[in-house]
Amino acid sequence: MLQQTTVAAVQGYFATFTARWPTVAALAAADDGEVMQAWAGLGYYARARNLLACARAVVRDHGGRFPAEEASLRSLPGIGDYTAAAIAAFAFGAHAIVIDGNVERVVTRLHAIDTPLPAARPRIRAELAALVPADAAGDFAQGLMDLAGRICTPRAPRCLICPLQPGCRAAASADPTRWPVKAAKRPRPTRHGTAWWIEAEGQVLTVVRPGKGLLGGMRALPSCDWRGDPTPPIAGDWRDLGAVSHGFTHFELVLAVRALHLPAKPALAGDWLNVDDVATAGLPTLFQKAAMLARATSLEAA
Repeated sequence: MLQQTTVAAVQGYFATFTARWPTVAALAAADDGEVMQAWAGLGYYARARNLLACARAVVRDHGGRFPAEEASLRSLPGIGDYTAAAIAAFAFGAHAIVIDGNVERVVTRLHAIDTPLPAARPRIRAELAALVPADAAGDFAQGLMDLAGRICTPRAPRCLICPLQPGCRAAASADPTRWPVKAAKRPRPTRHGTAWWIEAEGQVLTVVRPGKGLLGGMRALPSCDWRGDPTPPIAGDWRDLGAVSHGFTHFELVLAVRALHLPAKPALAGDWLNVDDVATAGLPTLFQKAAMLARATSLEAA
């Protein structure tokens, strides 16, 4: 959950999630749709799919216990270099080099590494390899993270009280915030799509998106492909309600919302939910915005 998401945003989700599925075995046996619904609102939904796949792999291949070796951890779904090293060091006391954004900031400043990230990462790893103690890798990593969070902060580093200050090249410079150097970001393209609000008999049609791809496995309103032809799922007197926008990692999406009110439910694939229940149905944020627009417009019309 903490990958790409702040502690403040995660806390409530984590408490609810672990209360519902307190063990790896319990999560492995969970229903996919229920897990995705519990994750709704956190974003980066591939994490939820990977978490579920990881739990099932641990139960199936490792007897329900996480492997202690960094290489074995990396073989599990959703676990990359950083997470594998962190689990190995913190949970099992293994000698592993834990590198996150905080650690990158400290090391690039300490050595004034001018190579932009991510190209600088091999150099960062090499510098750390000479420093990480064999018997306290987790403590060392936690110390660097705490230093980064309290002293070597992104915008206002407190160099005068930093224990690394005597040997820090960034501290000796006029502007330590120059580091880490980051590659220029490419502008995010804008894509367009359409969501369909189909309401009949006090209910609205929802669907489960395909398991792979953006928002895979999530409950949502019917919609067109972000690059496709916005042909509605049924002919009718559709109303244009406006549009909502949402930022994803690699693009911005503008989603037009169109509504159709019918006297009786048509035969369409999906699940009909009471209109008042849509807000708690676990829709991802994009479709929550679309549903809120449709509901607000319906109330105004009434």
